[in-house]
Formats: sequence, structure tokens, C-alpha cells
Amino acid sequence: MPELKVLFATSEVAPLIKTGGLADVSGALPAALRAIGVDVRVLVPGYPQVLAQLGPNEVVATFGDLPGFPPSRLLFSIMANGVPLLTLDCPSLYQRDGGPYQDASGQDWADNPLRFGLLSKVAAILGNSAAPLSWHPDLVHCNDWQTGLAPAYLHFAQGAAPSIIAIHNLAFQGNFPAATVAQLGLPPSCFSIDGIELYGNMSFLKAGLFYANYITTVSPNYAKEIQLPELGFGLQGLLTTRSGELTGILNGIDTGEWNPATDKYLSETYGAARMIGKAANKKALQNRMGLDIDPDVPLLGVVSRFTHQKGLDMLLEIAPRLTGLPVQLAMLGSGEASMQQAARDLSLRYPGKISAHIGFSEELSHLIEAGADLFVMPSRFEPCGLNQLYSQCYGTPPIVHATGGLVDSVVDCNEATLKDGTASGFVFSGATAANLLAAIKRAVDVYHDPRKWKALRKNCMDKNFSWQHSAEAYRAVYLKVLGQ
Repeated sequence: MPELKVLFATSEVAPLIKTGGLADVSGALPAALRAIGVDVRVLVPGYPQVLAQLGPNEVVATFGDLPGFPPSRLLFSIMANGVPLLTLDCPSLYQRDGGPYQDASGQDWADNPLRFGLLSKVAAILGNSAAPLSWHPDLVHCNDWQTGLAPAYLHFAQGAAPSIIAIHNLAFQGNFPAATVAQLGLPPSCFSIDGIELYGNMSFLKAGLFYANYITTVSPNYAKEIQLPELGFGLQGLLTTRSGELTGILNGIDTGEWNPATDKYLSETYGAARMIGKAANKKALQNRMGLDIDPDVPLLGVVSRFTHQKGLDMLLEIAPRLTGLPVQLAMLGSGEASMQQAARDLSLRYPGKISAHIGFSEELSHLIEAGADLFVMPSRFEPCGLNQLYSQCYGTPPIVHATGGLVDSVVDCNEATLKDGTASGFVFSGATAANLLAAIKRAVDVYHDPRKWKALRKNCMDKNFSWQHSAEAYRAVYLKVLGQ
């Protein structure tokens, strides 16, 4: 069978540009696919951060006459992980201060429809018979709303490759005024309920969900949840209609980057067979965060956006009661101003017991995973989640709400699951502060039982969350779409 060729279109890719989990997936999955024989090439916008890290590159195509879009060109290079990269260089759309989606003040770029319309358009051009490259993909793999128009453009093109769209978070849909349809060169006929119209707006994500040949999302449980009103965000009807072409594939993690035996950010490396280094990291984390140096008190770690979705308000509400258990709390993240301030206030009220670092630090995120005894992730919804996977690899049992990928990747600790060797954390149902507190109390009880605690940590570290299994599942989807 000839090698399968896939264009992987994304708005961010680690380590070049990252705002969240999409970048991690876009960095790791293509590499894992190439390792099993799939010829994947990644298409990403030429933000300043990307261009600054390209290294040797060549111009392989120019797009000077796309109606409605400014001139652009395509640069070819190879990423550090060996994955070929196609960078869409369009200075008027991408060369600016701020982030991929927002300016420095946190406001969405007003021309985002044009910016990601171009990304989608070029993805579709590369995937049809008019492609300017000698390399022609068998399939175009789109990710989230920013590339959601590519399946629509492909649908109306000649000799187009099939497409799939991966939903990383259905809550972000790329909805814009109806006039955007004409600006982006789409036929007026597609602006209907059987097309890209969503409650009077045009929707990038709905375009992908309607026109793509297949839909994937980032965990099996989330694939079910998005077909229900609570987490369907207005698209549950379409997703239910397409349920036969919808699959949930749990994300993997980069086990080269996230491995306690080799992690360059740790005070001391360790593994399942020699856990002594975990205690050293706990002490280093307590030092770094200004917590009391106490090896016996359970230390809870948090690395999260401070938002309602992530359930951090529930944790902040019960934090004073946690100090009486007693436990320590180390938090890293940023988000809603009110939650950030509440975290700072708690740090001042409970010095040595609660500490919050507002912002982001890659080094500190690794140290929290290694140095914490338990990891708290009370998300109200979570398509997949990565930190609960990192935590298990680091022997730090996660405490999670029963939703999305958290359910698919964490097995609740109880007598039965400890006995059969599957327990890997603490799962609570019902996103309330009281239920979260009860789960933390259960976890603390197990922490103070050395036999159970040792077994639980070993279970966590025995699990394999590498990308290989996920990559094989994606390849199976590609072959299914191609009828092979």
C-alpha cells in the first residue's frame, strides 16, 4: 500500500506557538503519525513567533491573486521533531504583536475571519487538483474552528481530497456576521441551516462539521457529551445526525517532554522503581512556592486557566477548609481577574499553606506535577485534558470531575479498583464545591494509608499515555475515510 499523505492544518503548533492543548496535539500527533508511516505535513500561520524559529526554509508557493485575500506565500521547513512544516507567510494578517487570536489587550483581532479564512483557503488549495506543490495530500486533517472553512472550500473545489475535522473544544466556534460569507468567497447557497449558518451567523466550526467527510474529537466520552444540549453549544443536532461519522480518540502526551525519569526541569529525576526523587521535588516545590517545608502534609497541585470551565472557583471557595485537613495548595495559572485576585488573597491569608503563582512557567508546571502529592482538576467540562495524564505519569494521582476525557483516563480509587490494579485517581460526579471537598478528603485518607498510597501511585505510573495508540486510531480513521 502506498504511503498515506496527510495535510494537518492548525492555528498553533508546539513548540513554535502555543496557547493551549491544540498546540501540544499539533506538535506531537504528526510526529507520532510519521513514526507509523504516515507522511504528514503541518500547515500553520506565519506569526512572528513561528517565523523567528523556522531555521532554513524555502518559498514553495505564492498566492497573489486569491479574491478577497492579501498576497501570501508558503514557506517549507523541517521542525526539530522531523515533521515537515508549511508556514503561511502573510505579513498583513499575521505579523503583529499579541497572540494568535487576540491583541496585547486581550481583544479578538477584528479581522480574524480573514486571517483564518486564508488559512482554511490555502489548506483547501493544497488539498485539490489546483495545488501548486508536487506533494498532494490524500486527506486534509483540520483542527478546530480556525481551519473549519477548509472542508467547505474543498466541497466546492474540483478534484478535492476528503477532509476530517477534529474538535478540540466545541465551545469555541468562530461565529461571525453573515456578511462574512461573501467576503471569504463562499457561495451564498452555503449560508443555510444545511451549511454554515448558525443562529443567523456564519460559523467556521459548523462549516467543518457539516462539510467534512468525518469528525473526530479528543476523547470517547466527549464525543457522547457534545451530542447532548448541555455541552452541544447549539450544534448537538448536527452532531447527532452525524454520529455515524464521529469518533472520540483520547489524546496522548509527549513522553519525551513529560517523563519524570528524564525531565530537565526537576530537582531530581525519578521513576516507578525508585520514587525517592519525588520527595526531593516536593521539597523543592515547597521552597519555590514559599510553603512550609513539611514532607508529611499532602501537597495539592494545580496548573490551570483560572476560569469557570476549569472549576477553579470551586477550589478557591473551599481552600480555607482545606488548610484544616491539613493540606497545602500550590497553584499556577492565569485567567479571570476575580479568580486571580482570590488566589492572591488566599496566599496572603494562609502563608505557608496556600501559594499562587499568577502567570505561566513551563519549569514550574513540571515541578508542580512532580512535587505535588495530588493534582486537582475540577473542570466543569474538559474535552480531553492533558494535566491528568501528566500527573499519572509523575505518580501524582489526579482528583477530577467526571466529565469528558477525565472520565476516559482516570479510574476512581476504591477498594475494588485498588484490588484489580486499575485505580489511578479520584473521580467525583456533580460539579459542586461540596463534592470536590469530599473527593479531596477521600484522597487525603488514602494518602495517609501507606499500603494503598504506594499501590495507587504505582498504578498511575504503569499507565501508557504515549501518542502511538492515538496515532494508530487516527490512521484507522484516515483509511476509513479513504475507503481503504
